[in-house]
Amino acid sequence: MVETIGSSVDEQELSKLMLKGEQRIRELKGQFTMFTPEKDNIIESFVSELSNGQIRTIGPELVFGRIFDHIGYGIIEDPLFRHLVVSRLAFPLSKLKTVEYLYRYQGVSVSIDSIYRFLDKLNNQLKETIEKIGFEHSKRVLKGEINIVFYDMTTLYFESSDEDDLRKSGFSKDGKHSNPQIFLGLLVGLGGYAIGYDIFEGNIYEGNTLIPVIEKISKRFGLNKPVIVADAGLLNKSNITKLEEQGYQYILGARLKNSGRTIKETIIGHSLKDGEYLVIQSEAIRTIISYSDKRAKKDGINRKRGLKRLEKQINSGRLTKSNINNRGYNKYLKMEGNVKISIDREKYDQDQKWDGLKGYVTNSTLPAKEIIANYKNLWHIEKAFRMSKTDLRIRPVYHRLRHRIEAHICLSFVAYTIYKELERVLNKESFSLSPEKAAEITRNIYQLEIVLPQSRAIKNILLKMDEKQTRLIEIVNKNF
Repeated sequence: MVETIGSSVDEQELSKLMLKGEQRIRELKGQFTMFTPEKDNIIESFVSELSNGQIRTIGPELVFGRIFDHIGYGIIEDPLFRHLVVSRLAFPLSKLKTVEYLYRYQGVSVSIDSIYRFLDKLNNQLKETIEKIGFEHSKRVLKGEINIVFYDMTTLYFESSDEDDLRKSGFSKDGKHSNPQIFLGLLVGLGGYAIGYDIFEGNIYEGNTLIPVIEKISKRFGLNKPVIVADAGLLNKSNITKLEEQGYQYILGARLKNSGRTIKETIIGHSLKDGEYLVIQSEAIRTIISYSDKRAKKDGINRKRGLKRLEKQINSGRLTKSNINNRGYNKYLKMEGNVKISIDREKYDQDQKWDGLKGYVTNSTLPAKEIIANYKNLWHIEKAFRMSKTDLRIRPVYHRLRHRIEAHICLSFVAYTIYKELERVLNKESFSLSPEKAAEITRNIYQLEIVLPQSRAIKNILLKMDEKQTRLIEIVNKNF
């Protein structure tokens, strides 16, 4: 007895063993060749027995699952939490479609009812822990220095016409004015790393959300009066007064054309060049005005485009007296007599004086250049909303109950923190791949599950990846 190949009572298995035995005899006699008809038969027989159920899409777990654990979300032991977050990153679908995805691509069988039960559990028991994990991660990335935060709001619409105490019709930033909506307020640190969020009724004035969100998140996470940066939409006397009363420093966008007469005359009286700025001091508050050639060009193009659109509407007879208002470029409309709508060319020409100017209101002691630079970082929060809405498809929202709406947003918040962490390491490794593209290529990273014929052990084999996929996995393994 030289060697045992194996034993079986199954005819097909015996045929395989015979072929393996004959191959082994040739090897022992030194007659081994890599390619033989028998070996081809073995491979063909093996492959023919494979089924679709043995192939799994493993890429999302290898990338997003690993980051999920690195951030600390793995302490939530319910497997549905992991499945729903990773699915949101790889295949952002409705909860019903997610059930189909998990079964088809992951071999995980869950019911829609079990998902709804988990959403209830998430909101009632897990939400605070999950949000705390996300905050602590952002704090680590920012090296514990959360001295400045950025706040903005967006709207999320619902695929329903029914309103309730939360879902209400209002001004939609998504252009879905006929759909009920909610407001989502998001607070981020430098670089767009999430600090916290809150939701509000769909018809609320967004300026009334700034103080409640700042106070709620500061109290919960112990933020030590960071400098608050927000856009002009959140600028009102009430907000400024409350921020000052509670000891906050702020940098807010200014609506220069709505400033007092003295400030406007001072601004127009100065001729700023590209990159220059003007500071107007009024007690403890400074108004800083910067000028940019690039912004001036953009403002001019937008005004001309708006004017052409108005001219086209006037010529078509679609405008009426009700269109004369201060919304957008409608401010250039005027009435001639009782029936004719025309364009106020003088007002249009006057607006040219403001091209390229951007204003900031602040009580901060930071130098003017730092005020301008910090305000420019607001684009990170705009990018956060774009990622959430486009890449992670946080909207439309299909839920009706408030606690499930909140659970859905919590899952999207977790997905966003993972998305940002992937973006960070891709930039760190100088790999020219966006998180969106990375998510796309993970969908085609497969794993094969087989049962070894002799030991009957289950073995998972990662199928060969292309160059980009290989590099992506290397980066993730290296950093997490």
